[in-house]
Amino acid sequence: MAPTPEQVIDALRPVQDPELHRSIVDLGMVRDVVIDGGTVALEVTLTIEGCPLRAEIDSRVRSAVTALDGIEMLDLRFGVMTDEQRAGVREQLIGDPAATAGSSPAHGHSEGREIPFARPDSTTRALLIASGKGGVGKSSVTANLAVALSNRGKSVAVVDADVWGFSIPRMLGVERAPVVIDDMLVPPESHGVNVISMGFFAREDQPVIWRGPMLHKALEQFLTDVYWDEPDYLLVDLPPGTGDISISLAQFLPRGEVFVVTTPQPAAQRVAQRAAFMAEKVRLEVKGIIENMAWFAGDDGTRYEIFGSGGGRELAERLDVPLIGQVPLVPALREGADTGVPIVVSDPSGEAATVFTAMAETIDVELAPTRRFHPELKIV
Repeated sequence: MAPTPEQVIDALRPVQDPELHRSIVDLGMVRDVVIDGGTVALEVTLTIEGCPLRAEIDSRVRSAVTALDGIEMLDLRFGVMTDEQRAGVREQLIGDPAATAGSSPAHGHSEGREIPFARPDSTTRALLIASGKGGVGKSSVTANLAVALSNRGKSVAVVDADVWGFSIPRMLGVERAPVVIDDMLVPPESHGVNVISMGFFAREDQPVIWRGPMLHKALEQFLTDVYWDEPDYLLVDLPPGTGDISISLAQFLPRGEVFVVTTPQPAAQRVAQRAAFMAEKVRLEVKGIIENMAWFAGDDGTRYEIFGSGGGRELAERLDVPLIGQVPLVPALREGADTGVPIVVSDPSGEAATVFTAMAETIDVELAPTRRFHPELKIV
């Protein structure tokens, strides 16, 4: 006996849009279900023309419908949402942008735009990866740490806030730009990590020549106009130093946790400490130090401290925070950054990947905040 249209819709309710991670039924994508004997005809309206994941949606819908008893064939058609329907999807996912007008910048808001990660009920941990200067491998640390956290079963997002030196998309092997739904950006995913970056809006050979207000606005849009879907972790790859972007992020993410990346060279850690002192001045908590390029191991296992030693531990002791990891200098780590395959993916049992895995566990378990959100008591 053939199912009813209602039963077909119920069968499709668990099917999620692969980018939005919401039921295609709840998003209003399923239309015109008609049953004729053992044949089901229906239409799925895609959010945009040329949806890059149409084939995946096709596969998921066919699997769900053909699993019903009495179904012999599925006549599946695809359409495209109207502007009004896309606006409805945006409002369903991130609300009405006008609803937050008049909010105070002191509470994670700017020019009336609410930063979802600054709300008291937000369960997302914002990890701000900082460094005193460039060239210490901060971005490769961010990329590998993000994937290591994802490997622990956590939902992870990365904001590439290094507006001038954006590199996260290349390091994570992101191959397509964000999808735009009624001015809402849906970030692409790679290696289990969602990514937004200035690299999606500027060519690699195009310099970004912006001053403070424009940078502030761009960062605000990365946090408010992107559909992040409440990840467990939001990693922010900060630009080196203590400039406008770091100050803006302190305003946008007042509960952000700062992790400072340095090399073992004493001169480098003295520069890195400035990033830590800046965090303290803007009332962000420094949670740990990461020492990159700690040593190089030869084929015989001998360790060579090419960039000196002790810098990371000395900085951690000075700030009274843990040194959560020492990442060795491994050629495959650099190669992974160039090819878009992080070392925690290409060589998960290797020396460097093991360090990132351990750091992810330390952050996720040992450094987890003691406060928890309670719907009635707010923060307890």
